[in-house]
Amino acid sequence: MPAITVATLGVVALTLTACSGGGGSPKDGDPNAQFEFWSFTGIGQKDAVNAYLEKKPDAKVKLSEVGSTTETATALTAALAGGKVPDLVLIQGDDLPKFVANPGNFIDLRTLGGDDLGEGYLDWAVDASTAEDGSFICLPTDVGGLGLAYRADLFEKAGLPTDPDEVAAAWSTWDDFIALGEKYTEATGEPFVDNVSTTIFFAAVNQVSQKYYSADGKTIYADNPEVKDAFQVGVDAYEAGISAHIDAWSTGWGPGKANGAFAVTTAPSWILSGLKNDAPDTAGKWRVTSLPGIGGNWGGSCLAIPARAKNPAGAWQYIQTMQSPEGQIEHFERSGTFPAADAALESDAVKGYTDEFFGDSPIGRVISDSVLNFSSFYNGPDTSAIGGAFLNALIAMEAGNTAPADAWQTGVDAADQAVAGG
Repeated sequence: MPAITVATLGVVALTLTACSGGGGSPKDGDPNAQFEFWSFTGIGQKDAVNAYLEKKPDAKVKLSEVGSTTETATALTAALAGGKVPDLVLIQGDDLPKFVANPGNFIDLRTLGGDDLGEGYLDWAVDASTAEDGSFICLPTDVGGLGLAYRADLFEKAGLPTDPDEVAAAWSTWDDFIALGEKYTEATGEPFVDNVSTTIFFAAVNQVSQKYYSADGKTIYADNPEVKDAFQVGVDAYEAGISAHIDAWSTGWGPGKANGAFAVTTAPSWILSGLKNDAPDTAGKWRVTSLPGIGGNWGGSCLAIPARAKNPAGAWQYIQTMQSPEGQIEHFERSGTFPAADAALESDAVKGYTDEFFGDSPIGRVISDSVLNFSSFYNGPDTSAIGGAFLNALIAMEAGNTAPADAWQTGVDAADQAVAGG
């Protein structure tokens, strides 16, 4: 068994070892020499590293689970500015644009794996990892394919369809979704959806052809009708009276899943285990089906090698070993993290995945189709901050602190401030 040591200073460090070795470079270094790997928590990287060491028993890996995705990105930013960098780092999709904007901080992975290295992975995930100069800095490891989870028992009581395919057909557009919500609320007197910010706006705004930036990198959020239309869907749902006004990750969100405070919530692939943990007594009552519209994605990760890495050879061997379609399928089977490789997404193991907790809903098909249909758009360095500004405007509206008529401009003003560095 690999040895595990725990570091101090708030960073959990796991040293997983077979035998020692020296440093090197991608071409002439020792790939079995120890390399340092930074990850965020909650994505099963300890198990992934253990699986790697079973395949490469002479390797040595120091895994540091830095903290949340934001904390990991912040630590990486500080390290790139002059500190000690890791040899390999896992970057969450929302944090990626600011690193892609400075590709010189990372090794262009094409220099290690060839110009066709990105072939076989989702086009939009590869695009997100590719800088303007063509550098491919971050290999996609997983995606956050997006669906919606709903309580079939509550739908049945309201006289609504309960089969996942029938529900998907009933809310094929966002207008249909709101109309179905109105039927539910009228029949039950209860809210339909947990909130309009993450469950509605966040999904709708990721179904656009252009989002907060144009293809040439200019900010367009204030004048982009697609963004405003997606925001308006959230406002319309609020005004229709179908929301419980329970924010994601608020103190009421977990209990709300358990006690039927709402019937519908967002269901990116990585959140399903959290729903099971929050509401264990609802096993068999939930279902998962497709979003209105063309599908969507929330999250996902990729692996990058900083340019100042001491042992990029070890990091590259890890990527080669673990990120093939077969490797991503194995990680999916261990952790439930959906792959970014096309062949993995089309595999029976992934596409045929079901879960008894969710009434054996076709989760694998829903999530795979969601990301395979997902459109690509340019994400600039402030994409996450801009999105947060609009989400917060909707949250303020649901809290009664912003009038629906003022919510859009509130979001635009906050986004302007975020882009300006305020």
